[in-house]
Amino acid sequence: MKIPRDLSGNDLIKLLRKYGFEPTRKSGSHIRLTTQKEGEYHITIPNHSPLKIGTLSAILSDVAAHLKMTKDELAQDLFG
Repeated sequence: MKIPRDLSGNDLIKLLRKYGFEPTRKSGSHIRLTTQKEGEYHITIPNHSPLKIGTLSAILSDVAAHLKMTKDELAQDLFG
């Protein structure tokens, strides 16, 4: 699955709420999200529009690893 190239940080945050991620802190242009699903886990999302493709890919890889799924499965579920 191809990941979108026009996704903003805010759009990604809205999509990740599906997995229990909630904003817990904002510092400058970065927002920290925390989830309790599969144990406590934090990830920082830059609030940029659009997110660089490498940054988005790295974030999806980290989240997929935490959720014990592949990056492709996560992308398919988020961007369908």
